[in-house]
Amino acid sequence: FLPSLPENKILVAQHPLLIVANQTATLVCNYKYNGTGKEFRASLHKGTDSSVEVCFISWNTTKISSNSNKEFNCQGDHDKDKVIFNLWNMNANQTDIYFCKIEVMYPPPYVYNEKSNGTVIHVKETPTQIQEAQSAIPLWILATVTGILAFYSMLITAVFINYWQKSKKNMYHQSDYMNMTPRHPPYQKNKGYPSYAPTRDYTAYRS
Repeated sequence: FLPSLPENKILVAQHPLLIVANQTATLVCNYKYNGTGKEFRASLHKGTDSSVEVCFISWNTTKISSNSNKEFNCQGDHDKDKVIFNLWNMNANQTDIYFCKIEVMYPPPYVYNEKSNGTVIHVKETPTQIQEAQSAIPLWILATVTGILAFYSMLITAVFINYWQKSKKNMYHQSDYMNMTPRHPPYQKNKGYPSYAPTRDYTAYRS
């Protein structure tokens, strides 16, 4: 509801809250002006201090032109006593408060509206964005687990190779130092003495 105004004044009214669930928003700026202006400019600003101009539209009795900030997808349209800003491909980071500004550019005097209460545009995350955020954690965990398993696999392989080489070396040394103690030859007839025992000299006992 817009009350009556003194001459050459502009009053703007906006809906206080706009929920965006499909990345597309339509913000309507209702205004009331009782002056004699012929050229107008309407702009949409983002932030509590209105520091970012999202897009604007200008019109006179013969033509309408519109332009948008490169960081936004926005287009303005003018109808009787209202300006409509259409925004699309919005993301959650663009959730903020937005203000409409209406200006009389010609003829003088220059007039613009006092700052309105603004519209809070709340952009919900899309299912795709939520799914990507959730899937990023399992991928990170999977990469970490894969790296750990690969490290331990290499470590176990190195230990096994080292153990195998040592075992092979020990087997080689054992084959070099075989038991060299002479064995009793087969078919030995003299069982009293082994064949390798020295022959006793009986002449040493003769008198």
